[in-house]
Amino acid sequence: MKLGVVDDELAACVACGLCLPHCPTYRVTGEEVASPRGRIAAMREVHWEGAEPDAAFVRFMDACVQCRGCETACPSSVPFGRLMEGTRDSLAAAGRFTPWWQRVGMKALGHHRLVLAGSRMLGVAQRAHLVPKRVEAQLGASDLPMHVEPLRATGSDVWLFTGCVMDAWLREVHSAAIRVLARAGFGVALPGRGSDCCGALHVHAGLTDDAKRLAERVMRSMPGDAPILVDSAGCGAAMKDYGHLLNTPEARAFSARVFDIHEWLASRMDALPAPASPSTLRVAVQDPCHLRHVQKAHLPVRTVLAPYVQVVELDDEGLCCGAGGAYSALHPDMAGAIRARKMEAIGRANADVVASANPGCALHLAAAGAAIVHPMQLVDEALDGR
Repeated sequence: MKLGVVDDELAACVACGLCLPHCPTYRVTGEEVASPRGRIAAMREVHWEGAEPDAAFVRFMDACVQCRGCETACPSSVPFGRLMEGTRDSLAAAGRFTPWWQRVGMKALGHHRLVLAGSRMLGVAQRAHLVPKRVEAQLGASDLPMHVEPLRATGSDVWLFTGCVMDAWLREVHSAAIRVLARAGFGVALPGRGSDCCGALHVHAGLTDDAKRLAERVMRSMPGDAPILVDSAGCGAAMKDYGHLLNTPEARAFSARVFDIHEWLASRMDALPAPASPSTLRVAVQDPCHLRHVQKAHLPVRTVLAPYVQVVELDDEGLCCGAGGAYSALHPDMAGAIRARKMEAIGRANADVVASANPGCALHLAAAGAAIVHPMQLVDEALDGR
């Protein structure tokens, strides 16, 4: 079986092992097959040597969180994320990956009214104590919102991408972002029809064709040349990759307009009001993997927060928290073991709250008892005197 990978990219790994300490699944298991170089070796056996992609191979590929911390550590610049995406796409096309029930769930993400209705139903079930404990453990301590206040556009200086789960479960983050941008003097436009989902989870699941269709819809929902700001790290990473995903001039031009909201604000901090008084709030910054390793835009979060809170660094060098999009729901035991290491780092930081700019990370860590706030909410509260 030939995998959907580029030979030169597959050959780039020299098996030096510098990636191993940065791989969360290897850190938990200590097994070579759970490391980036172990997975690349398995890909080579299938792609170059004609080995059968058996159940063990599928299991090794499925167990990867796709945090891409290995890419940051790799001296050979191996594009491990591309290799994993191509491999999963090939397995999914052959019916060896992403079972039908996952595909149904992924389809639903492209229909936002369905996502909102499902979220409300799950909220009702939570309050009636009808949600299975395993599902409840993934959602954290807070009940899902029964009603979300509509967002209102305030201008046309920038677009704010709203997305699927982020909008259904954490719309208050969007509201805070709009207020912060207003304080800086920027009007916000909201996407039109077709912005239901960015396709990030579909790419992770090997459903590349579905991801492409969603990407094309998202591009049509925000026309023009205004910057597109994203307050969800996973969505921002996916949208910045549309140029590669679709491989068209239009997609590349669109991706060039996409910025993480902190990345965009960091160079415009002069436009934001100064705090009324120094803050004593200690905030530990948790870097979502797709902000740190893919977008490489994690430092601007600190730039934006620094005037308003006391920023505290974690001592784990940005190791993954185990959320991984849908990973924590599909691999709860491994995700929980990875999260335990992150919680230990949070405990050592002795902070009042933890700032995370990604909904998956926020929910996953909140489920373990961490006090999680989005950076935009902290800035909004500071500017509002709260």
